[in-house]
Amino acid sequence: MSTPWWSRFSKKHKGDHASESQLSEKDQRIQKEPNNDDTDLNPGELTFEEDTAGGLGRHLGVTSCTLLIVGRIIGTGIFSTPSSILSGVGSVGASLMLWVLGFLLSFCGLFIWLEFGTMFPRSGGEKVYLEAVYRKPKYLATVVFATNAILLGFTASGCIVFASNILVAANQIAGQWNERGIALGVIFFVTLLHGLTPKTGVLIMNLLSIFKIVILVFVVVTGWVVLSGKTRVADPHYNFRNAFAGSSTSSNNYATATFKVLNAYAGWSNVNYVMNNVRDPVRTLKIAGPLGLGICTVLYLLANVAYFAAATKTEIDDSGVTVAALFFGNVFGSTAERALAVFIALSALGNVITVTFAASRVNQELAKEGIPLPFGNKFWASNWPTGKSPLPGLIIHLIPSIIVIIAPPPNVAYPFILDVEGYPQQIINFFIVIGLFYLRWKKPDAVRPFKVWWPLAVFFLAAAAFLLIAPFLRPANGVGDTPPLPYYLYCLVGIAIMFAGVLYWAVWRIILPKVFGYELVARKEKLDDGTVVAVFSNQKIQRFED
Repeated sequence: MSTPWWSRFSKKHKGDHASESQLSEKDQRIQKEPNNDDTDLNPGELTFEEDTAGGLGRHLGVTSCTLLIVGRIIGTGIFSTPSSILSGVGSVGASLMLWVLGFLLSFCGLFIWLEFGTMFPRSGGEKVYLEAVYRKPKYLATVVFATNAILLGFTASGCIVFASNILVAANQIAGQWNERGIALGVIFFVTLLHGLTPKTGVLIMNLLSIFKIVILVFVVVTGWVVLSGKTRVADPHYNFRNAFAGSSTSSNNYATATFKVLNAYAGWSNVNYVMNNVRDPVRTLKIAGPLGLGICTVLYLLANVAYFAAATKTEIDDSGVTVAALFFGNVFGSTAERALAVFIALSALGNVITVTFAASRVNQELAKEGIPLPFGNKFWASNWPTGKSPLPGLIIHLIPSIIVIIAPPPNVAYPFILDVEGYPQQIINFFIVIGLFYLRWKKPDAVRPFKVWWPLAVFFLAAAAFLLIAPFLRPANGVGDTPPLPYYLYCLVGIAIMFAGVLYWAVWRIILPKVFGYELVARKEKLDDGTVVAVFSNQKIQRFED
């Protein structure tokens, strides 16, 4: 009988951890999970040592982790989102207040994720925290999270933004297929970069994050010069007089705009997804999280002030271009807009590289947990072919990205997709905070290297509840910001994706075993690259007759 094609990836796991014996005493101490001796708190099938085995190991320090957060947060949103937020809420003052609210919510969320991340310093982020809290029905939380992470874990919009801006910089017309062709080239390049040359991928990721900081600092300093009155802008203080005039009174408008602000801040939890690759993970997370988000917050708020100093609200509403393009055009002239296109393209590329790096680790963690995937989960959990980086996990991320780049019409699809991505994440955030309070109640003596002040968690929970309800309220214009699609459709699609996860779990764990008369039996196997995976086999149920 021929050997199965995937057999070269695995061998039986015997519970030995030779790699740990090679570590220094300090390295062993800092890599221990705070609650590793409490089996009731162990998320999923794998122990801490099993989950962190294999791959490139712990190679990310404080600097790389800080830049990982900065590179994920600063994408293209800060260059384009201020325009749509201003349009939605109706005034400069309300727009700036939403950016402040986004900062407050993001810091509250960061502190909650710091508590979880230091309790469970494993890769996977929300996957791990949901598994630790919602243990029954078994694997339901894992499968629901997996459905959301895989189906909505693409980076298509960043690839399209890169393509469109590169064509503008090259003074070429952006046709439907040349734009999509460049976008496909980007996602394939990033997949191979991280999959075959992981250290080079991290280096490029860090350099592009530094580049983004430099660009935003340039925008901020330019804004100060504009406010001083020493540029071609006639009245830089115009927007700050009666700043709240024309503010919207619709809850839906504020909820939708808040989703966009939070999406622009999204990424403060990026290190939580890759903790298996972080040196001294508890200490590093406690430093890099606040530092990375703090850098982005200061730059975001000052960049918005700079934008609104260079153009009036009417100009922004009527221009049809991003607020950043209007800023550069008004301050430096129309020729500067081509340089801005290069800046935005490189920022988008950095964001794609950063998102893909983290998403592949989440996909690998899901496969390691035994989630049923085509061709079995062992291949998708492996670090094939280098033994250092999860190329199969990158491929899981690649497939939906290709579909979204090729299939839908961009002008309607991408704003809608942005909204769809945000809604299920708010559902997950809601359950994460509920889980925080549940663990505080059930496990009050559990070791918590970081503990969030509970009023901040309550504030984040209230905001998450509001953001789940408000999008169903009718907007002031009656149609929302993605016509001709109904304004509430993105919420229904997000909920449907979560329910699809419930259905997938029921088919895997209940329906098929009942129909075919078997039960799922878990075992652990160790792959050739050192990765440990949970594997489920179907064991026939023996029925004995009297």
